[in-house]
Amino acid sequence: MNIVVVLGAFAVCSSFIVLWWAVSGERGTGGRILRLGEDGINDMRALVLQRSSSDRTMKPLLERIGASLRKITPTARVAALAKRIQGAGSPPGWTVERLIAMRMACAVILGLVFGARFAWDPTLLNVIFFVFATFFGYFLPIGLLDQRASARNILIRGAVSDTVDQLAVMVRAGLGIDAAIARAARSGEGPLADELSRVMQDMRVGIGRGVALTSLSERVDVPELRSVVSALAQAERLGVPVAQTLQVQAAELRVKRRQMAEEQAMKLPVKILFPMVACILPVLFILLLGPAAIRIFGQFN
Repeated sequence: MNIVVVLGAFAVCSSFIVLWWAVSGERGTGGRILRLGEDGINDMRALVLQRSSSDRTMKPLLERIGASLRKITPTARVAALAKRIQGAGSPPGWTVERLIAMRMACAVILGLVFGARFAWDPTLLNVIFFVFATFFGYFLPIGLLDQRASARNILIRGAVSDTVDQLAVMVRAGLGIDAAIARAARSGEGPLADELSRVMQDMRVGIGRGVALTSLSERVDVPELRSVVSALAQAERLGVPVAQTLQVQAAELRVKRRQMAEEQAMKLPVKILFPMVACILPVLFILLLGPAAIRIFGQFN
């Protein structure tokens, strides 16, 4: 094996490590945000230099790359990425530009790593690894975002029935539906309470309640919440009492939640089948048949 190729690959990998260490280290500010006039800092340049290197280099670089790539990305694809980010709850720092840049960066980095492996050992297996790693890096940020959205939807689905029941109780007690939604948003916790707070913010800026609730059902991919929004819109259109509608929806959601729990319980034997076969049964065979096998082997010897 050529020693020059080995040293070159080691130097390339080491350069990535050194570059990451150089741009991601924090400055010595003691974790405190400095302002003009503090500790003798009287100019904006010195204040900016107190920020971490990643905030001054990596984040603006990713945003510029993402903005350039967004211009050549189809509009429908950009809208789909924005919808994925909304479905995940719009995490801090997750923008469409940064998501596009992160996808390209992960694909390029993994492609370079496995490309160096192919240059070192040009075989068909390394070619497959290179192609797989490139596609994996390209779809990795989307997978992480979808995983976050899925976990968030599970939390919302578990809280929908209790929230609707709470709304029904407050409306029957005399509160209006708008005041009940605001009260549930203030007293609740979790992603559903955050979404209800956003609904109230939309209503404060002049958006109608029906439009704000429809936007909520479009942001959150939860069928139970979508059915509640449709029932409220139909009740408002036909003049049906809102308290009665909410009470019926809460009863249906409790039934659906019990059915989901029963469904998950029915799936449990199938899920534990593989761990049992792979981990427990071999140990039982060793404990039961091991002494007999040792005696048989001793008899033949």
